[in-house]
Amino acid sequence: MDTKVNMPDEESFGIEVIIQKGDDKKIPSCPHGPTLLFEKVCPGEQAGRRFYACSACRDRKDCNFFQWEDDKVSEDKRLAREAENRRKLPEFTHQEYCARFLEFVSLPLEQKRFCQDCHLLLLPAEWTAHSSHRALSDDITVARLRRPSLLLRPLENKKSNAQFLFADRSCHFLLDQLAGLGFRKVLCVGTPRLHELIKIRNLEGKEVPIRSLLLDIDFRYAQFYSEAEFCHYNMFNHHFFNGETARGVLDAFLREVGRAKVVMVTDPPFGGLVKPLAHSFSQISEAWKALNPSGNAAAEMPMFWTFPYFFESRILECFPTFSMLDYQVDYDNHPLYKHGKTGRKQSPVRLFTNLSPRDVVLPEQEGYRFCSSCERYVSPGNKHCPACDSCTSKDGREWRHCSLCNKCVKPTWLHCPACQRCTLPDHPCSGSKVQPGCFACGSPGHKRRTCPHGSRARDARGRSEPPAKRRGGTGRWPAVSKPRASRKKTSAPTSPKSHDPILPCVT
Repeated sequence: MDTKVNMPDEESFGIEVIIQKGDDKKIPSCPHGPTLLFEKVCPGEQAGRRFYACSACRDRKDCNFFQWEDDKVSEDKRLAREAENRRKLPEFTHQEYCARFLEFVSLPLEQKRFCQDCHLLLLPAEWTAHSSHRALSDDITVARLRRPSLLLRPLENKKSNAQFLFADRSCHFLLDQLAGLGFRKVLCVGTPRLHELIKIRNLEGKEVPIRSLLLDIDFRYAQFYSEAEFCHYNMFNHHFFNGETARGVLDAFLREVGRAKVVMVTDPPFGGLVKPLAHSFSQISEAWKALNPSGNAAAEMPMFWTFPYFFESRILECFPTFSMLDYQVDYDNHPLYKHGKTGRKQSPVRLFTNLSPRDVVLPEQEGYRFCSSCERYVSPGNKHCPACDSCTSKDGREWRHCSLCNKCVKPTWLHCPACQRCTLPDHPCSGSKVQPGCFACGSPGHKRRTCPHGSRARDARGRSEPPAKRRGGTGRWPAVSKPRASRKKTSAPTSPKSHDPILPCVT
């Protein structure tokens, strides 16, 4: 069964990602696991052409996989792909990494070296092979090995693996909340800093121990954690690189034994596609539900999802039970998303959760307060609007109510009589009240995502010949396979963590 999901700039690019529910053995794979299926639609066309591309990389320099869905792949090409996928596997297996780590920690301090170019803990027999590389040999103590996120250099290529890590302030806040809410297991999906802090607190022995499991696409963490503590995982396609062994580790962790409640905390790349992420998280939640039957069909695995506030509508579309909290999440190695900034420079990253907002107590020392009307904690600048009967601010600034729009808007916006809505004062205004219509059929009454004509046409067409061929074209989409350098790039607004999902990195 296929589910069509629109990308955010669909009206401009006509790109849809197709969530495939079923046997993924027919789906081609790249080094990052099973690919995602996309559909390219041109204006006025009821049907589009589908293609497979990497789930994790939007820059084809990082992963150049591209295949039209109706292409016939030769056996030689298939074998070449499989060989390429094997070639890009990590140098060692997880078991080998664990054995190397035990040997490394047993070495005298003066013999402990870390290759900064290969991101590898070096054993004495490997020093010669890495002699031309940059090596770190100063005080690689056990304490430093417990904080691998500080030892490993973050991957900050904005088009591939941009890693921005929780600041200690956000980590401590999250862990304090989770412990206070009674959770004794934390599934850390893309949150290595939180995983580290949990393990460090357990060693201190001052609080009730909490177990944690890290799922992350960065295989470098396999050097520091056992197979019960880390799984190499791609959250965009729910792919475990170690197969059933890793899935078994996750299932064992999700099973709540002795009232050890489980919660998931995830920090996806902000340039990622929301719907594939939500599909992966839903599969984790379904596994949790199957392993912990309660008789409640509506039960959901408790989750915290950190994402920019301007993706609220898309997250709520996938998870209607979620709500956005006012807490501003900050990052250590991001130049802008720091705590303490004001106005538009504040961090836009928020917490989304399916827990009751009133149960998540935000720190009063930072100015957060409880709104008795909304029954949740809000930021200092988020004032309750009597007309809306809600604390309406999303970005930390105090919003104002527009009686003409009948809603609260950003403080810098003004009501435009021509557009009949509030917007920026210097916006391009044609004075026309006509709004853009459907990308597929041209009707002004709806968008393509809700187009009744497009849905019927696509459902009926099956796998007919590509529309480009019907028009007499070449059957190729230059803008899809490789956009021209001069063409304007589109990405999620000010994405600090673009984890390179394909094409224009949008959600």
